[in-house]
Amino acid sequence: MNQKPPVPRLDLAPKLKRPLSLWNPLDYLRLLYWVFYFPQALRWYVDTFGGGYIEGEGMNWSNHIQRNLLFQGLVLTVVTPLVLSGFLQQIGIVIDWVRVAFAVASGVAIGVAYGVAYGVAYGVAIGVAISVAFAVVAIRNASDVAIGVAYGVAIGVAIGVAYGVAIGVASGVFYRVTSGMVYGLAIGVAYKKLDYGVAISVAFAVAILRLENWLISSPFNLRNFHKSSFLIPRVTPLRLPYLTLRLQNWLQQDWETGLHNINQLLAYTLQFIPVVQAVNRTLAKTPPEQIIWRISRLAEVPVDWDLVRFASASLNIKPKSEFLRGILRDIPFLPANWRRRLEGGLIADTRLDTEAHATAAGFWYLHEKEPAKAKEAFAKVHSLLYGKEMYTLAQTLAIFHEAQEITNIAAINPPSPPYQGNNTEGLLRPNTWQAIASLHRVIEDTQLVQHSVSRVTRAFALNRAQGELTNILNHPQTLPEAERGLIIEIAQNWQKALLQVAGEVGEISITKPVRNPYIIGDPVLGERFVGRKDVMRQLEELWVTSESLQSVVLYGHRRMGKTSILRNAAKFVGSEVKVAYINMLNAGNISQEVGEVLIAICDSISETLNISPPTDADLLNLPSPTFERYLKRVVDKELIPSEQGLIIALDEFEKIEELITDGKIPTNFMGYLRGLVQMSSQLTFAFAGLHTLEEMTADYFDPFFGSVIPIHVGFMERAATRQILANPVETPEDFPLDYTPEALDTIYHLTHGQPYLVQLLGFQLVRRYNDQVFEMGHSRDPVFTVDDLEAVVNPDFFKRGRYYFDGVWSQAGQGAAGQQMILRLLAPHPQGLSLEAINDACTETLEDLNIQSALKTLQRHDVVQEKEGRWRIVVELFRRWVLTVNNL
Repeated sequence: MNQKPPVPRLDLAPKLKRPLSLWNPLDYLRLLYWVFYFPQALRWYVDTFGGGYIEGEGMNWSNHIQRNLLFQGLVLTVVTPLVLSGFLQQIGIVIDWVRVAFAVASGVAIGVAYGVAYGVAYGVAIGVAISVAFAVVAIRNASDVAIGVAYGVAIGVAIGVAYGVAIGVASGVFYRVTSGMVYGLAIGVAYKKLDYGVAISVAFAVAILRLENWLISSPFNLRNFHKSSFLIPRVTPLRLPYLTLRLQNWLQQDWETGLHNINQLLAYTLQFIPVVQAVNRTLAKTPPEQIIWRISRLAEVPVDWDLVRFASASLNIKPKSEFLRGILRDIPFLPANWRRRLEGGLIADTRLDTEAHATAAGFWYLHEKEPAKAKEAFAKVHSLLYGKEMYTLAQTLAIFHEAQEITNIAAINPPSPPYQGNNTEGLLRPNTWQAIASLHRVIEDTQLVQHSVSRVTRAFALNRAQGELTNILNHPQTLPEAERGLIIEIAQNWQKALLQVAGEVGEISITKPVRNPYIIGDPVLGERFVGRKDVMRQLEELWVTSESLQSVVLYGHRRMGKTSILRNAAKFVGSEVKVAYINMLNAGNISQEVGEVLIAICDSISETLNISPPTDADLLNLPSPTFERYLKRVVDKELIPSEQGLIIALDEFEKIEELITDGKIPTNFMGYLRGLVQMSSQLTFAFAGLHTLEEMTADYFDPFFGSVIPIHVGFMERAATRQILANPVETPEDFPLDYTPEALDTIYHLTHGQPYLVQLLGFQLVRRYNDQVFEMGHSRDPVFTVDDLEAVVNPDFFKRGRYYFDGVWSQAGQGAAGQQMILRLLAPHPQGLSLEAINDACTETLEDLNIQSALKTLQRHDVVQEKEGRWRIVVELFRRWVLTVNNL
């Protein structure tokens, strides 16, 4: 079977490697050729050498390339009609030199005017073309029909050349032909010379089509598409033979290269119709699961957005729509929003009858900033791959676009995004969803601006919202082109709405050192405890809504907030459950065996339920019966009458194993506690530590196996981290500092939501602010930035956090062998290493090492994670600590 040759990659741009020279006569001939046979080259020249071509923008006088091009254009504007008229006179044709002078003057005036208003490329093209056009009709004693023909041809070529400079004009050929014919007939009626007007009309239409360009070039492009500039038709809209079929084959064989080629044709020729036909025929044969992806690529950076439009609209209605659009475009002083509405009402040309048509319509309407229509279009392809995502995207942007006032912005309740957390991998438009996430945060902050009674909270919320919007507006290039303009318009509208209330919110003045609200080392209590809704929800289900209390074990690596959860559990689960908290580290230094442990438990129960405990002497002399009688009294007198439950929470429960191993408490202690639980369904235990019960090395905890539900206490989500940092106290007036969005993102990157490190970073930042402002007398904004973070993450920071870092490191020294060695190996690699690389490195230094067991243990303890086949240290700050402290 013959293999198809690869799709050629077209490069139809001019091959000039240098700027045009003022002193090279051949460059003037090149420029003259460009004007009449390759006008797109003028746009390319300004874009390549003249600082960039922007459609509709005026000339950049500070750019010497553009100044030189204007001068060269003026030279051609003056010289070309003079040389042409002189040649005609030499062959016996009588020339009216007054008309020639008028032609030169008109070309110069129009060229300069259009160059200033619309750009030098446009000005040069129309100036040279107009001067030559007017010079052609400077023939004396010619008949009206002859003059009409000459005038129509000249003006048709001139206008075709001028429009050839602009991007996307290939799709407007019909409008130019029709309007030119109407213009010619109008002249004939005005001068009462209908034959003259008809001659202008017909000649104009023929000139626009540039039949000579098509006749000369078509024979050379029948078998293969030549890349030679002189063989490719640049100025004729008449379709080349077999071009549609050739493009269709390219697109079917290689969609990406085919798209590149059709964009080359749209940028440097007028072959719009063959391109559209090839695209539509290919999409009609595209499998449903590829349709949205293919059209999204089509809409990535199209040279002419009408290509996307006519992937949905029919080419049969193209003449009507072009004519109406052209008429509306030519109405002076018509506001852009009115023009858009009239076009939408008069030209409803998109179709939703097929999946390809509906998808193309959706992307077209996003580009046209009509997200409600885009939502309607994407609803038709909701079941396709990426269909639900694009429907939700259009639905969300439609809601955002409709909100213009701050009250409307604050009231927005957007649909849920098609991803969990912050993971946008696998989505079609990840950058758009990141922008939408920023707009979500703006909504949250706008709600604070609207509803908070605190001036400080409102001020910082307004600052954060403005920062998010500014970030979107400063990086538009990161957004896909289809929805870029729409999102920028939304951000601008919202920014304008927020600016209207900026004066009401006012400035914040800090006159004394800020009290540091961040807590390092101690449990976080009361209103400062946030960000653990998932764990608290599980505890509520097990302790409140369940028929009987369930024993649980909270496990996770050091300083994850397990103690804070136990200390705050009672408040979150309601008055039906009481929690008696015991830290086994405090009960660990015992000398009187198990009695001292039971004394600690009784004291906590007594404090929680206000029931006097047994005497210490009774608990030391007869620990078991005394404790049992006390618990029975608690159940009978307190729990049963009040229908309350009691949770005995043992923190750092691994200390129990240590006490058993040291012989200070009996080996059946856990079985004894399990028996007490069976005394009443209103009594149970909660454990908190580094491990699950199954991970404990000894079998002391076997009595609780199967009856204790493990709850993993892991990292906080990004939103919870942001809340802890930005709102660390109950009363916002007590914390008049704030963070930039970039600083909050950086903190999450450094900590991955590790609670202790989040609090430590916040503590160090506030301390640094107080030192700078009130100790050193420096003036600074009360907003923490990424630079502030870089300043506090220093050797002193790692010393202050040594309890966390040493704790995680020590835990890695227990259990599966080789954990610390793997951490040393991963530390120099922020992006991680593959399992193969880890195996290669470890087997060279340690034989018989079970790499998989070590990695799984580290993963279970939230120290490492696997992502896309690479293992990496989860917490960036811990990675840096391993790298520096361990002298790697």
